[in-house]
Amino acid sequence: MVSSNISATRAHKINDIQNLKNMKKLVMLTCYDYQMAKIFSTVGVDIILVGDSLGMVFQGDSTTKNVTMEQMLYHVEAVAKGAGNIPIVGDMPIHSYADKEIALENAQRFVEAGADAIKLEGYFPETISYLVEHGVPVQGHIGLLPQTYESFKVVGRKPEDHDRLLKEAKEIEQAGAFTLVIESIPELLGKEITELVNIPTIGIGAGKFCDGQVLVINDLLGMDPDFHPKFVKRYANLFDIISESVRAFKKEVKNGTYPEKEHVYE
Repeated sequence: MVSSNISATRAHKINDIQNLKNMKKLVMLTCYDYQMAKIFSTVGVDIILVGDSLGMVFQGDSTTKNVTMEQMLYHVEAVAKGAGNIPIVGDMPIHSYADKEIALENAQRFVEAGADAIKLEGYFPETISYLVEHGVPVQGHIGLLPQTYESFKVVGRKPEDHDRLLKEAKEIEQAGAFTLVIESIPELLGKEITELVNIPTIGIGAGKFCDGQVLVINDLLGMDPDFHPKFVKRYANLFDIISESVRAFKKEVKNGTYPEKEHVYE
């Protein structure tokens, strides 16, 4: 269980984040386990997102559409144990917010598991307003929507999509969202949205003008050499590093050099 003091501190930080618009860039990263959460807490990221992207990076699916509430709650509980004072946003999986009553029930389950807010993907201002009225902070998400898209593409290049996204952003803000994720849109549209709304925007493939940035941690660390979207910068190549470590262990076990004297009990 997470202590009530830590939970209160996180909740306070959620409230503070909304006031950071135009003050500092926000750093959000996905996280799915205790040990990575400890690292994030040590470094001091601004927000941890327990994303339904775990369906792809942990479960090996090609989409996020098979992720369940139970799976999300399991990972939120693990992350909450290591996150310290870093606020946690739980990603509402597909079908978990079919109507506002179901959304509230599932959002409250996220909070009980250790989340401080939830992320709701898509244009659902009435549901967002309902959750906020019942005390659940909500992060919005527009642009490319992984729970419903058929293939990866940049959204917002067509005039009608451009205007629609501006409208959605403003109405999600008015519904009470404390931040807004915008995904895979042209950079100048990301700038327009950021200037339009009074809440922080957090971009993923939305350009440098957003109030913050988010990446999937596995992408940032170079865990999958076969997945490299344009917006991802790899800050490490853990696929090769881990492969070499496993290869070295395998070699030493096979040739009998591991365990050595310092690795055994007398």
